[in-house]
Amino acid sequence: MPQSTPAHPGSRQHHWRRELVEVAALFTAMATADLIAETVGHGPDGRVLLVMSAAALLAVAGFHTWWARGRGHAPPAAAPETGEDVRADERDAERAGGRTDGGTTLWRLRTTVRDAPGSLGAVCTALAGRRVDIVTLQTHPLADGTVDEFLLRAPAALPATALAQAVTAAGGTDTWMERADAHDLVDTPTRMLALATRTALDAAELPLALRQLFGRCTIRSTPAPAGAPAHAEDALDGTVMRLRDPSGGTITVQRDHLPFTPTEFARARALLELDARLGARLGARTPDAKDVLTLPEGNEITIRRAGPEDREAALAMHERCSPGTLARRYHGPVGDADRYLAHLLSPRFGQSLAVETASGRLVALGHLLWDGDENEVALLVEDGWQRRGIGAAVLRRLVAMAVEAGRDSVYAVTQSTNTGMVAAMRELALPLDYQVEDGTLVITAALPSVDGPSPLPHTTQDRT
Repeated sequence: MPQSTPAHPGSRQHHWRRELVEVAALFTAMATADLIAETVGHGPDGRVLLVMSAAALLAVAGFHTWWARGRGHAPPAAAPETGEDVRADERDAERAGGRTDGGTTLWRLRTTVRDAPGSLGAVCTALAGRRVDIVTLQTHPLADGTVDEFLLRAPAALPATALAQAVTAAGGTDTWMERADAHDLVDTPTRMLALATRTALDAAELPLALRQLFGRCTIRSTPAPAGAPAHAEDALDGTVMRLRDPSGGTITVQRDHLPFTPTEFARARALLELDARLGARLGARTPDAKDVLTLPEGNEITIRRAGPEDREAALAMHERCSPGTLARRYHGPVGDADRYLAHLLSPRFGQSLAVETASGRLVALGHLLWDGDENEVALLVEDGWQRRGIGAAVLRRLVAMAVEAGRDSVYAVTQSTNTGMVAAMRELALPLDYQVEDGTLVITAALPSVDGPSPLPHTTQDRT
């Protein structure tokens, strides 16, 4: 039964007192009006007095209206926040795993959940309880569950271990996570289309496209053994994918501690199928971009991308090189350069640059070779064109290509007596590491990030 709250004991007395005051004010107003009427009717200046009275009343009414409006619309004073309220907000933020004034961090997180209604919802609820925003979500169906891959924006104060524990407590298993960056904000369909476009324009982009598609992984191209079938069968085995190379042999994709899903396997096969169809129709796909380099004596040479179609010109240049030049490049006698060039000029193993004179003669080659997670740079300049800055210019462009591919470092293997290669590496103005063993020198250069300022400009004209 509802209960009523009794009125204040003095409220009734105040009510009657207010009414008596109003009646007295009414009688006073009537007497004042009668007095004014007598004065106006019998006085010589009655009309003037009436007009002045009206003006005074209007002025008083206007002032009252302005004063009441200012009082009525003034915002109410905010109640002071007590210390208990502040402590309660801080406890809520602490329970949520973040700070109200902190920044955010991007994470890539992958976990496996049961294939049952509500499993994904439980993980999302756990993330929301930690004030974690789900930016993107991909699902990879499995035979006995589903792999969910998230891009998350989490409070900077939330530790990675706490985030992983929250997902595990919500039912996630085999949870894996790593820091993400702005490049991961691109959704997967858009990324696939961009990688397919790059592969269509440049055959050497296929290994890079696979690496960017699957994150940190190792890509290796293996030629088909003699007598083996031209194309082996595609296979998926946990953290390893073996794919048929359209140009022959096998491409192996491997990453640690994160098995590939059937969805990722299908994506890789689709990308290779696209490369095979483009290769059958267009043949070698090498970009035709060219840079012009002006030598100190005024001659102009052209630096361009090289491919298998340059094999004959490269063989002719090798024949013009002295044994000493070839020995410094290949670290020993060269019996059959054709065996080296088939590998070096293949787009599956890296990217190459060729240097041509105004007459079209090939006088230098540069290679950026993919060696698993590492990247080797190599140079060969014909004897008559050495010590003119050609090697340094080619090396700068090779390193710029490695930076664009997102690589962390490059290394060069040469002889300790090869002062030209050592000087070219030093001219990069990058941090260098030297290792010497049995007369062989390995120089490793740490590369800047693709987003940061690069000391390796890629210009259309370079004066050395």
